[in-house]
Amino acid sequence: MLKEFREFAVKGNVIDLAIGVIIGGAFGKIVTSLVNDMIMPVIGLLIGKVDFSNLFISLDGTSYTSLSAAQEAGAATLNYGIFINTVIEFLIITFSIFIVIRQINRLKKKEEKVEEKAPTTKSCPYCYTEIHIEATRCPNCTSVIENK
Repeated sequence: MLKEFREFAVKGNVIDLAIGVIIGGAFGKIVTSLVNDMIMPVIGLLIGKVDFSNLFISLDGTSYTSLSAAQEAGAATLNYGIFINTVIEFLIITFSIFIVIRQINRLKKKEEKVEEKAPTTKSCPYCYTEIHIEATRCPNCTSVIENK
């Protein structure tokens, strides 16, 4: 069982998956920083100097100056500003993955087009055996075949 596990763990797919998860985690941090430090401040400035991370509703009815003040007081809050940030992060990550997959598919289509070659065989119209494209007689049934 240990030998089978070692073979499974060393296979390329598992290692590729691990590398993908690590890179995905790093990419997630970059996108989080992009959203929180670059995009949301600009959006907040455009709609009236709003800090989205401080948009919340206090469920105890008390008004707090910031989310951190409400959390220090132990108040239950609905943090819809943080939710908006997370949705924007998700959209950016999803769009980025879409662009990458689109480019990969475009490259695959080009490879498939290059691999298409002219046929080298044809089917005998009498016995349906595959024969060379330039053959004038079938080696299986000896029928005379016209080249078109």
